[in-house]
Amino acid sequence: MKKNFAIYFPLILSVVLAIGLYFGYSIGSSSPETQGSVFINPVQRSGKLDNILMFIQRDYVDTVDSKVLENNAIKGMLEKLDPHSQFITQEEFDEMNDPLLGSFEGIGVSFRIEKDTIMVINPVKGGPSEKVGIMAGDRIVYIDDTLVAGVKIVNRDAMRMLKGKKGTKVWVKIYRRGIDGLTDFTITRDVIPTYSLDVAYMIDKQTGLIKLNKFSATTHQEFVEAANKLKEQGMEKLILDLRGNSGGYLKAATDIVDEFLAEGKLIVYTQGKNRPKSFSFATKKGVFEQEEVVVLIDEGSASASEIVAGAIQDNDRGSIIGRRSFGKGLVQEQMTMRDGSALRLTVARYYTPTGRSIQKPYDGDFEKYNHESMDRYMNGEMMNPDSIHLTDTVKFLTPNGKIVYGGGGIMPDVYVSLSSDSSLFYYNRLANSGLIFQYAFDYADLKRADLSKYRSVAEFDKKFMVTPKMMKELFDLASEKGVTGDNLSVTKSSEKIEILLKAYIARNIFDDEGFYPIYEKIDPILLRAISYLNENE
Repeated sequence: MKKNFAIYFPLILSVVLAIGLYFGYSIGSSSPETQGSVFINPVQRSGKLDNILMFIQRDYVDTVDSKVLENNAIKGMLEKLDPHSQFITQEEFDEMNDPLLGSFEGIGVSFRIEKDTIMVINPVKGGPSEKVGIMAGDRIVYIDDTLVAGVKIVNRDAMRMLKGKKGTKVWVKIYRRGIDGLTDFTITRDVIPTYSLDVAYMIDKQTGLIKLNKFSATTHQEFVEAANKLKEQGMEKLILDLRGNSGGYLKAATDIVDEFLAEGKLIVYTQGKNRPKSFSFATKKGVFEQEEVVVLIDEGSASASEIVAGAIQDNDRGSIIGRRSFGKGLVQEQMTMRDGSALRLTVARYYTPTGRSIQKPYDGDFEKYNHESMDRYMNGEMMNPDSIHLTDTVKFLTPNGKIVYGGGGIMPDVYVSLSSDSSLFYYNRLANSGLIFQYAFDYADLKRADLSKYRSVAEFDKKFMVTPKMMKELFDLASEKGVTGDNLSVTKSSEKIEILLKAYIARNIFDDEGFYPIYEKIDPILLRAISYLNENE
C-alpha cells in the first residue's frame, strides 16, 4: 500500500498543485491584487487603456486623480487623429457651447479684468444687471461672500461665479467712481442673449457692412434682420466681414449663403469614411440674391467662415478680399457623456462647390499646426502674396472660368497685405502692446459723465477731438512701458494712433457700434473693399 502511494504521490501532488494554481489565478483575475512586488494581471477582457489606468490607480507610487488621467489619455489619443477632434471636460462644456447656443443664463454684463479687478464694460441692454442699476465702469469687489478684487481672479472663475440658473440670485458689492464705499446689488439671473453680429451700418448711401464674429444658432436670424434694415436705408452693395470669425454651426453658414444664391446652387458638400456624400443646395429666394457682395477674410477666418467665402467664390457670386483664410475643412459631431463631458469627433471633410478641400496639411504636430498662421509672417506671405506656395494640382475652375485654389484655406480674389512701411513701426508696436486700448478705457472711465452727452456715434465722431495733451499722456505711458520710436516714426504714426484711440474711446461709450465706423478710416482691408466696389461701379 505504501509502495503504491509512493508511486502515485507525485501525480496526486501535481494535480493538487494545478488545481490550486487554477483557483489562485481565477481569484487573482477576478480581484487583482499584489503579492509583494509581483503583479497579478487583470482580466484580459478589458482594453489596454482600462488595464493601464487600473494599474496606475492601484499601484503607482503616489496618489493620482484617475479622472485627470483618463481625460489626459483621451486628449492624447484625439490629438494624434487630427487637430480638431477634441475632448471637452464637464467644467469646459458650458463655456465652449454657450456662445453657439445664442444665449446663456447669468447677470448680463460684459466685463474684463483690469488691474486685478472685474470691470464692467457694459451691462446687456434690458438684462438683469441694467435693470438693477449696474453701470459701465463699475468694479465688482464681492460676489456673494467672496472677495474677487485684488486676488488675481481669472476670467473663467469670474464667469462661473456670475453665471447660474435663471431665477437664482447673486449678491454683488460694487465700487463706483465718485461714490464713497461699496454699493450692494442683488441681481436675479435671467436668460442672456449672445450676439454673433458685431455691427451693421451704412458706410455710404449705397454700401452697407455686416460683421459676424461666429456662426451660432441665432446668426442667420440676426443677419437677415440686419440686411433688411440696411436695405431699407438704401443698401445696394454689401460688405460681409468675416475676419477673425473662427466658425461655428455648419447650418448657420449654409443658411446665410442661401440668402445670396439662386435656388438649386450648390453651397457645400461633406464626405467621410462612414459618412456618404451629403449636399447642401440653395433653396428659397434669398434677401440678397441680386445685389453686389464682397466678403472680407483673413488668417483668423476658419471653418464656417470658409464655407461662406468658398461658396460665394465658387459660384461667381461675389469677390473675396483680404488674406488667405485659416484652412479648416473638417466636420465635427458631438457626443455627450453621462458625466457632462463631451467628445467632438471629426467625421467628414467638407468641400466647396468646385470640389476643393481647403483643409491645410496636418502631420501630427499639433503645435506646428496651430502656429502655421504665425509662420506666414516669417515666410513673407503677410507682406506679399507671391510668397504663398500653391501647386497646380490644387487648381479648380469656377463656372465663369476663374481659377481658385484648395489645399490650405481660401485664397482671396484681391489680396491685401500688411503694411511694410517701416516708418509706421511705432504705430504697430503701440497698437499691439494694448496700451492704446488701456489708455482709452481709463480715459473713458474718468470722463464718463462728459462723454455721455454725445447722443450718437456720428455726433461723437464729428465733435470729439483727441487733444495734444491726450497724445502726450499716451506717449509718456508707452515710454514708461518700454515702447519707443524715433521722431520720424512717431510723427508718421500719430494720425493712425489718434484715430485708433478715438475709436477705442467710442467703443467704451457705444460698444462696437462706436468702434468700427471710426476705425474704418485706417482699416486697410475694408478701405480696399470700398474702393473695389467703387471701381466696379
